[in-house]
Amino acid sequence: MGNIEPDNGSLFIEDQDFTKLPNYKRNAFISKVYQDPSLGTAPSMTIFENLSMADNKGKRFNLTLGLNKKRKKFYRDTLSQLGLGLEDQLDTEVGLLSGGQRQCLALIMATLNRPKMLLLDEHTAALDPQTSKLIMEKTKTIVEHYKIPTLMITHNLNDAIKYGNRLIMLHEGKIILDFTGEEKNNLTPEKLLKIFHNKNTTIKDDELFSL
Repeated sequence: MGNIEPDNGSLFIEDQDFTKLPNYKRNAFISKVYQDPSLGTAPSMTIFENLSMADNKGKRFNLTLGLNKKRKKFYRDTLSQLGLGLEDQLDTEVGLLSGGQRQCLALIMATLNRPKMLLLDEHTAALDPQTSKLIMEKTKTIVEHYKIPTLMITHNLNDAIKYGNRLIMLHEGKIILDFTGEEKNNLTPEKLLKIFHNKNTTIKDDELFSL
C-alpha cells in the first residue's frame, strides 16, 4: 500500500513499477479490505452512497454528486447474491449495519472496479464463524471469476490451506515456509504445524501467522 518503504527490491504490478508511486496513485490500482469492519466504509453515508463512491474510485466527476443512479439495479443485484438482505437497504446508513454486513459491503466496494491487486488484511478475523465462512466463499467467487490477483493475510490455518494457490508463512519478517500446487493441497493444519515446529523449535504457536 506504500505505508512502509521497502528496505530493498521493487514492486511491479503488470510491468508497472509501483515502488516509488505515491499512495494516492497506488489507490487507483490497489484495493484493501481491513480487519476492522468499520474501516472499509463510510458509516454516515448510505449503502447506495458508499457503493457509488467506490464505483467512482479514480474517476473524475467534477461538480456532480457522484451518485450512480443508473447503476442502482446493478448494486441491488450484486448485494442480493450475499443473502443478507442488503439489497433492500440501499438507503440505510452503513453505521446501522452489523459488523458482518459492513464487511460484506466493504468486500463488494473493494472489488467493484476490478483492481489490479486486492489486499485482504485478516478480513474475517473479527466476525462470527458463519459470517466468516460466507465472506470467504464470496471472496473466492469474486477473485476467481474476475481473476483478481489477491494477497490474504490470515491466522486461520484452515483458510490459509483451503484458499488461494500459494501459502507463505512468515516469522519475524522472513519467509520460513512456501507451498504451492499439490504440496499445498495435501497440507492439513496438523502437518503444517509439525513442519513449522521442525524448522523453528523455539517459536510458540501464538507467534504463527501465514500469508
